[in-house]
Amino acid sequence: MRGVLRDLNLVVIPEVAQRLSGTQGQVQLPFTGSRLCALARSGRDDNTLQARLIGMTFPDLLPALTAALPELRGRLVANALLSDITWFRAGGPAQILFTPADEADLAYFLAHVPADTPVFVIGLGSNLLVRDGGVAGVVIRLGRGFSKIEVEPGHRLRAGTAVPDVKVARAAADAGIAGLAFYRGIPGSIGGALRMNAGAHGRETKDVLVEARAVDRQGNIHVLSLADMQLTYRHCGVPADWIFTEALYQGNAGDPAQILEQMAEVAQYREANQPIKERTGGSTFKNPTGASAWKLIDAAGCRGLRVGGAKVSEMHCNFLINDRNASAEDIERLGETVRARVKASSGVALSWEIIRLGLPLEGRPTGDALAEALVQ
Repeated sequence: MRGVLRDLNLVVIPEVAQRLSGTQGQVQLPFTGSRLCALARSGRDDNTLQARLIGMTFPDLLPALTAALPELRGRLVANALLSDITWFRAGGPAQILFTPADEADLAYFLAHVPADTPVFVIGLGSNLLVRDGGVAGVVIRLGRGFSKIEVEPGHRLRAGTAVPDVKVARAAADAGIAGLAFYRGIPGSIGGALRMNAGAHGRETKDVLVEARAVDRQGNIHVLSLADMQLTYRHCGVPADWIFTEALYQGNAGDPAQILEQMAEVAQYREANQPIKERTGGSTFKNPTGASAWKLIDAAGCRGLRVGGAKVSEMHCNFLINDRNASAEDIERLGETVRARVKASSGVALSWEIIRLGLPLEGRPTGDALAEALVQ
């Protein structure tokens, strides 16, 4: 259990490679040595161990990208393990993880990266399931350069899209701006709130948004009005490859103490009714028109249902939790099992609210193929 390849932060472990491949060869794995040792000794079956350890890495794009982007100021990391930054704590690596320095750096990157390179953006990882094979191409995660909050005249607040929703709620309360307290109950960042029209407790992002800034795939910067955003229930009409960088909100005059009291009530509700201390991705399925997803799931007998290391929460059954080192396939298969049982019991086809991103391990099914395998 030795050799470390420092350029890719990989370890080479002959004993684990033999278990996964049945040979004496070596396998490269994007994990630290201590974490691999713990997983290898966990007693998990070989399929789960293979999914958890991700017995593959992508070809290193770093030299080519570095050469093509000489003025880039942000950070590029090859084969970065995304399970470390997603709330499910499952899934494989990003071929390249890019953290831009600021909006101009992001625009430069998008304008100069080869057009055939797949590009994806993630936020805090709270509403995301990365599949076990990882994500080919570039995954962008906005960081410090997108974390500014500014209070503006007229009870307005401007926030970068890397800012957590709860931090926006607190900043608004401190400034006596009412109307944003509902963000206290949304576990994500402003970028995700814009992309999904996030909402809670009877309010949605569209109720308070004035405008947003975004960078398109060609590196052009856009300022989008509320109408331009085309926000509906858990949906945004802006092209999926545009990356939001900033949002401007409109509130109204409020008493900070009363706003903080509202936020406390939201927090208490979440703690009492949602498994917020578990490894979860938040609400798994969208509410169908005129119905509640959790009620349909409960009626289908799925509360507490388990697949491998993943389980339907008994506290709130529209939440899936990773309580036993689940693979991403465990979690997705559990979700598809729930969808199949709800369809059979009620005739309603639930739609995923959680974003599923990336590739399965070689030869493994995902999505509709998983659902078909369940039926067979």
